[in-house]
Amino acid sequence: MIVTNRSGGPAVEGATVTPTEPIWRLRVDQYHAMIGAGILTEDDPVELLEGWLVVKMPKSPSHRLVTGLIRQALERLVPAGWYVDTQEPVTLDDSEPEPDVVVVRGQRRDYTDRHPGPQDLALVVEVADTTLQRDRIYKQQLYARVGIPIYWIADLQESRFEVYADPSGPVDQQDYRHRQDYRPSDALPVVIDGVEVSRIAVRELLP
Repeated sequence: MIVTNRSGGPAVEGATVTPTEPIWRLRVDQYHAMIGAGILTEDDPVELLEGWLVVKMPKSPSHRLVTGLIRQALERLVPAGWYVDTQEPVTLDDSEPEPDVVVVRGQRRDYTDRHPGPQDLALVVEVADTTLQRDRIYKQQLYARVGIPIYWIADLQESRFEVYADPSGPVDQQDYRHRQDYRPSDALPVVIDGVEVSRIAVRELLP
């Protein structure tokens, strides 16, 4: 089946397509209420993105491996006052994505009654194999709008890391103003709260 976008052309694989019929968008509190009522459970492969329930793609063995390698590497490097989490919700203004890896301010017990928000995050990482276009376009704009300072995409198709910095914030053209790619022979800078704390050999993070 070929999915088309609103102009009638083919949609990009993995990207979010705007429905042509009227839809009802959920607020974050409504999404939380559905979870609290048991309407949505941990077994439902969805996340809230700009008010839409978007299906999460299944994870390949290489996706699982790279997510774990990134987490292990970052856990050795993050300074005191920060911790690393994987595939857990973060609450944004109209979304609740579950990034593959995040670096979060504070300690886990600081978030007993809420999920971390954009002000709590130093780094967000998405691991992309089949979801590259979604991560590069849709989620990139989402993270830039709410001011996530550093965004990594682990591009498993091209064996590289795309590093985005300097988010635009809530403007018409939401994006990161700076992008730099890192190949297996490169060292990837780890920047936490504006400070480069270390570097990781990219080859150590890839299959």
